[in-house]
Amino acid sequence: MEERPRNSDRPARPSSGRPSSRPSSSSSGRPSSGRPSSRPSSERPSSARPQSREERPARGGRSDRAGATRQVSQGREVSDPRGFRPAPQERDQSRIRPRIFEPDIPEDVTGEELEKSVRAELLSLSAENAKVVARHMVCVNLYMDVDPELSHKHAVAAAHHAGRLAVVRETAGYAAYRAGHYEIALKELRASNRISGDVSMWPVMADCERGLGNPLKALNLAGSDEVKRLAKPEEIEMRIVASGARRDLGEFDAAVVTLQCRELKNENEEWALRLRYAYADALDAAGRKDEAREWFGKCADLDPDELTDALERSQS
Repeated sequence: MEERPRNSDRPARPSSGRPSSRPSSSSSGRPSSGRPSSRPSSERPSSARPQSREERPARGGRSDRAGATRQVSQGREVSDPRGFRPAPQERDQSRIRPRIFEPDIPEDVTGEELEKSVRAELLSLSAENAKVVARHMVCVNLYMDVDPELSHKHAVAAAHHAGRLAVVRETAGYAAYRAGHYEIALKELRASNRISGDVSMWPVMADCERGLGNPLKALNLAGSDEVKRLAKPEEIEMRIVASGARRDLGEFDAAVVTLQCRELKNENEEWALRLRYAYADALDAAGRKDEAREWFGKCADLDPDELTDALERSQS
């Protein structure tokens, strides 16, 4: 009985160890015409060389499909049943966050000293991480006036642990600003603004541009639409910064005009002292000495504790 081929892409095994001496015949018993039969035969000549193991196709289908087992002699990669994979690329070192110096935190600082509203913004962090960040932020305020550089280092550490929180980035920006690191301050405040959309730090960002020697960029910030959203204290600060930028450009008269506003008459708000002092100083820089002394005197009226030198300058 003739054996059927098992697989069309694999050679069929002969039914006996030697070829038959009889010619093939048709179903009617007549001799064949000598042409090859259209039906596959299980008989093969003995001269066919059996395939070696390396020449056989991979089990499970075609040997040229992706991921098929290949010649073992060519190495492990080509024989990996998981398929061909690109060589692993080295990790981009610029994307790895470097370790930073974290200043010591006094043992008596617990983090509970922060305002409730600020602590509430840390709740998205793990409890352990939130505590570390809170303690660093307390130290930012603790050293703000006595050691601005140490305050800045604590702010950097807090931002390292909670860089996605606007309040932390804002704190880091203000700390860098007080320490004179204007480029870092600008970066941190921009990040905070992107996260929260809060524009209250706009005047400080403009002053950072002044500190970096970019008065025109400071004026661009002062003239942006975001200024319309500022509360009155921040609006006054922006006026003061813009006036300073005009002076940086040598536009002393424009610096005076920038500060001429109805708020100069205000005597009750905390920002009134700063506004009057800035106006008197701008007048002095513009060479209008008599007007400057007058306004330094008005400034001194709001400064009984002599936090400024307005009284001295009003008498010079």
